[in-house]
Amino acid sequence: MDKHENGGPVFSPDAGETAGEGAPTDGDDQADANGRFLIEKNLYIRKKDGRVTPLVFNKAQLGLYTAILERLRQGKPVRVIILKARQMGFSTAVEALFFCRAALFAGVRSLIIAHKSDATANLFAMSRLFYEMLPDAVRPMLRASNARELIFENPTKNAEEKKRSPGLRSLIKCATAGGDGVARSDTFQNLHISEYAHWPSDKARTLTGILQTVPDAPGSMVIIESTANGFEDFKERWDAAVNGESDYIPLFFPWFACEDYREPDDPDFTPTMEEKSLAEAHGLSAGQLIWRRTCIRNKCAGDVKLFHQEYPSTPQEAFLHSGRPVFDPAAVMKRLAEEQNKTYRQGRFTLVSEYDKQDRSAAVALDNALYRFEEAARGEITLYQPPERGVPYVIGADTAGEGSDYFAAQVLDNTTGRQAAVLHHREDEDFFIAQLFCLGRMYNDALIGVEVNFSTFPVKRLDMLGYPRQYMREIEDTITKRVDMRHGFKTTALTRPLIISGLASAFRGDSGIIRDRRTLEEMLGFVYNAAGRPEARRGSHDDLIMALAIAFYIRGQQSYKRAAKASKCGKMIERMKRKGAAPSL
Repeated sequence: MDKHENGGPVFSPDAGETAGEGAPTDGDDQADANGRFLIEKNLYIRKKDGRVTPLVFNKAQLGLYTAILERLRQGKPVRVIILKARQMGFSTAVEALFFCRAALFAGVRSLIIAHKSDATANLFAMSRLFYEMLPDAVRPMLRASNARELIFENPTKNAEEKKRSPGLRSLIKCATAGGDGVARSDTFQNLHISEYAHWPSDKARTLTGILQTVPDAPGSMVIIESTANGFEDFKERWDAAVNGESDYIPLFFPWFACEDYREPDDPDFTPTMEEKSLAEAHGLSAGQLIWRRTCIRNKCAGDVKLFHQEYPSTPQEAFLHSGRPVFDPAAVMKRLAEEQNKTYRQGRFTLVSEYDKQDRSAAVALDNALYRFEEAARGEITLYQPPERGVPYVIGADTAGEGSDYFAAQVLDNTTGRQAAVLHHREDEDFFIAQLFCLGRMYNDALIGVEVNFSTFPVKRLDMLGYPRQYMREIEDTITKRVDMRHGFKTTALTRPLIISGLASAFRGDSGIIRDRRTLEEMLGFVYNAAGRPEARRGSHDDLIMALAIAFYIRGQQSYKRAAKASKCGKMIERMKRKGAAPSL
């Protein structure tokens, strides 16, 4: 097993072939409770063909076992996150580990949470079979329960007898994600989070609550495993583990780590160029390539992208090809990589002090006060391109409304369509309007289009402040057919797909127009739902995407050409630059 020092993923298709050979080490209780020897000697499973046979770890399961045993022997809490191909047996291995702990040691409490109810039922049935097939000599007492749980304690109702012989008082509990307050008030030593990427509801918040039930004690276990499902919280936790930003060990298991995923070699088999590349990169046999080709044809309806999602060869392949993304994930990831080490100026517009009011050339007048852009770490405004004299700009703005607590604004250079600046924050509406007003004035009195679905106050306030250019939409009276013009952009069932399609088309044409990492990260979580509607994946945001989509849509009401004569605002920018006060990159 190759464990990278920088916290990178552990690729282990061949790991663990000698892990756990023989009986457990004497005196090592944790290793004994989780040992391969005890599991393979005492536990039985139901195979896919219906036969009940002894559980014998495969290579992938041994890779997981080895990582866990190493951490146990170090006397540390076990924290593992697993990215995997389908049906490699990790749930079976984890359930076996947890069962041995609970069935052999007193006071051990284990919780298994699956992504849906039928998966929960299957996992509970597996633990029940473990118990039923145990030899009489090691089978603990079991108390009856109507829930999906095994309670290892004396079932008697006689208090004296129970006091004399209480049993282990250990527990294995199976639950389904999304239940109200699932297990939040309990305490567990072992936690298995199954198929986390496919959990429903607000899974990040749910998981955070559940994790509090497991103490950070040596030997405690938290195992999070899942196939990929696009760019969501599982991906973020995986990345944190890979980057060494958490104590979780990242384990990736590609499809070819599973011994079952191969056919007999065929001397007449002729690989394609893609298959030859795969074989060279991963050392695949002809039998593995034959299985892959058959799986794509019969189980993935000929869709190689679906195969990449369900049976990835690399972590990148798993995430790039899962879900139904609106924006090309490969292009987004490329842009994120290109922007990774770049830094840009950040800050906000602040009120000019009385002492500085004599110098009006570097300030924006707003409501009988002067504001100046001041650099600040973690500022709400990020500048990617300083305002240039004569260049026309547009600003799309999305206000915090239903399902959102962020205000967002995107500034575009209208001659190129490239991002020039981004405003993103959680402050109140007045702060947003003030920053938006100043940002627009600084960028040559940019055309501003504010979404008005949840509040018309921003456009009214901008108008009261005398902002010179706001986007105008047409409103037709249904009776008189008279067309009126109103400030602001309204997102409707007709305009929403239109603006998102326009943004997607612009990004396909030139992905380099997007420079803001937060916007790119939102794009990774922006997917088509089951009904085909593009929206932020559950737990993600789309404020920056919607602001950007509005900005691209309103470009037609602004000039596409640089002005031959500088505006008053453009001259102000030049003065600011000469004084060193204007934002520049």
